Amino acid sequence: MSQFPVDCLDEIFEYLNDDRSTLHSCILVNRLWCGVSVRIFWRNSRNYNISNLKTLISCLPNKSKEILSNNGIIILTSITNFPAFNYASFCKVLSIKRVQRKTKELLKNQQIILPRILNNSTNIVLQEICKMFINQISSLKRLDLPQHNYAMPIPNFAIYPEAKDCLKNLSELYCSSSISTETFYQLLSQICHNISLINIKNDGYYRISDGLADLISVQKNLKHFTLLQHDTSHYQDYSFLVRKLPNTLIKLNLISKRNHRSMSLSFIAKFSNLQELKLLFDESDFIDFDKLSDISFPQLQILKFQHIRPNNEALARFLENNGKNLKELYVGVSRDSSYSNNLLNSSISKFCTNLRKFSAGFKNDELEMLKIILKSCQYLKSIEIYYGGKLLSEKEVLREVVSYENISEIILNYWWSNAQSVKLLPEELESFIVNRANYIPQKLLSFVIVTDDYKKSLDKNEENIKIIKKYIGLGVIKSFKIKGYDYDGESNQN
Repeated sequence: MSQFPVDCLDEIFEYLNDDRSTLHSCILVNRLWCGVSVRIFWRNSRNYNISNLKTLISCLPNKSKEILSNNGIIILTSITNFPAFNYASFCKVLSIKRVQRKTKELLKNQQIILPRILNNSTNIVLQEICKMFINQISSLKRLDLPQHNYAMPIPNFAIYPEAKDCLKNLSELYCSSSISTETFYQLLSQICHNISLINIKNDGYYRISDGLADLISVQKNLKHFTLLQHDTSHYQDYSFLVRKLPNTLIKLNLISKRNHRSMSLSFIAKFSNLQELKLLFDESDFIDFDKLSDISFPQLQILKFQHIRPNNEALARFLENNGKNLKELYVGVSRDSSYSNNLLNSSISKFCTNLRKFSAGFKNDELEMLKIILKSCQYLKSIEIYYGGKLLSEKEVLREVVSYENISEIILNYWWSNAQSVKLLPEELESFIVNRANYIPQKLLSFVIVTDDYKKSLDKNEENIKIIKKYIGLGVIKSFKIKGYDYDGESNQN
């Protein structure tokens, strides 16, 4: 295998992109393997640790090392000779926040340094490392910029003449909405015109930069836009941003965490090529969503609401016009438990028959409606059901869902559950698993539990976990996972 051509090794090692331990072992095999795998190992700075930072510092040019020395910054590294590779040049994903955080950890661990000068020393080191990145990266693909912080400002890339070459092919930008206007005006808006993905986090404590709208307006090929309005009472209007979005957009993701004011969603109507629409709100009136009900989005394949959704009438009409091409539908739960869901559930069963993934909460009296949807959506592979309050219990849902041959993944979401005990007994869980294995012996089932430490979810009973592990060992259950609540898009802000 060591004699494989370089392009073959490249393709093989790409599969190890997320397995840094194995990738590091490949570096040690021989010169050829090292040369190929080291580029992948250093490609994403979001994976860098303190050891990576030490290596980068040893790669700094003498002038940068002199600047560190003049500021009393002495960093010990295990590398005595100049490194074998120009590691900074391999970077394609540059996370300033990650490099900043690991640099601060390194200084804190290696030096007796007063807290009042730690930030300043971190800024000096970060400035020199970023200067090296900008000078040596031929074409950066993704840039992650941290939120505004007076104590630890973002390095000013605009002062580097090499920034134009480094950033001209930038395709993904993750940033805070409060980044200085100068950063957007002087650098990004002047250089980056072909960004395909922009992910913005707005924490609400700083004014939204005027330059951000200008950056959006000059994009020629923007495909994916995400805006996260963080958990805050300091609401800021971002409607002027979304009005600048070009009609090239195919993915739109708006996230609002416990924000008590809303904005009109009617602007979405202009994105006729949308393939994915995610409106993930904790509290919102979905203002003007009814104006989208009669709009056709012929390419739409993914529609997602998280926890809450628009009113059933508006959403039912929307699905009547756009349900046939949907592959994934997440409708959350109606906020009003007394409100009838028959119209919406009927629309799903009639117009969304090509679904592969489906997520919803069903009330106690809606078991028959769940059965109808399962029978109508014959291509369904994954189903997520919400529990708690006046919603169907795990026992009722599992009894019904496990008998459907096409379904290979069941997700139990306890977002709405309260302090009451889980109704499903361990012996009942085992009975469902055994019945599934007997009825559909060749189709393995995956279980996912979505919960937190405060919810009385199925996994809190040790007997349930023992049963699931038992049938994983017997080859009846494919996998089992417990995960917390999250919001799409937020995890990329590293």
